[in-house]
Amino acid sequence: MTEANGQGAAFWLPMTPADLPAVMAVAEEVHPDYPEDAAIFAERLTLHPAGCLCLADSQGVAGYVLSHPWRLYDIPALNALLGAIPAGASAYYVHDLALLPRTRGTGAASEIVDRLADQARASGFAAIALVAVNRSVGFWQRHGFRETHDVALDRKLASYDDAARYMTRTLEGVAADR
Repeated sequence: MTEANGQGAAFWLPMTPADLPAVMAVAEEVHPDYPEDAAIFAERLTLHPAGCLCLADSQGVAGYVLSHPWRLYDIPALNALLGAIPAGASAYYVHDLALLPRTRGTGAASEIVDRLADQARASGFAAIALVAVNRSVGFWQRHGFRETHDVALDRKLASYDDAARYMTRTLEGVAADR
């Protein structure tokens, strides 16, 4: 359980279709430079509901995470539908983690990163990947992620901005045969 700056407990709960308008409002506030259509959020929820959660507090949805299996060293295009989880997905991908300011510093982000790592490990993935934006590289480094550089990745990262970084984390205790 996470305390939301003295405003009561905040809990990570499974996302439902009814949560999508509130999730979109959080996305618009937290990631105004990376807009994505509502269809992107709805598709991620449909394709991998176990990886889509909301942070709920006494005021409603205060954050969310979208995650799903994907290919290591590949970045899904920003604001593009996936169509399907690829056969032979080799990593667990954190598409988006966003928290409203009132929940930052409460431990909610660290809690969900740990939970996603456990979920990825339990699903047999030896790595988690993501694109760090909004000056979040330090946060992800504190959680065991490292920047990964590749010319092909750099071209895809350009669709975000110059500060975006592809990062990966190796999960202990999982055979890297996926």
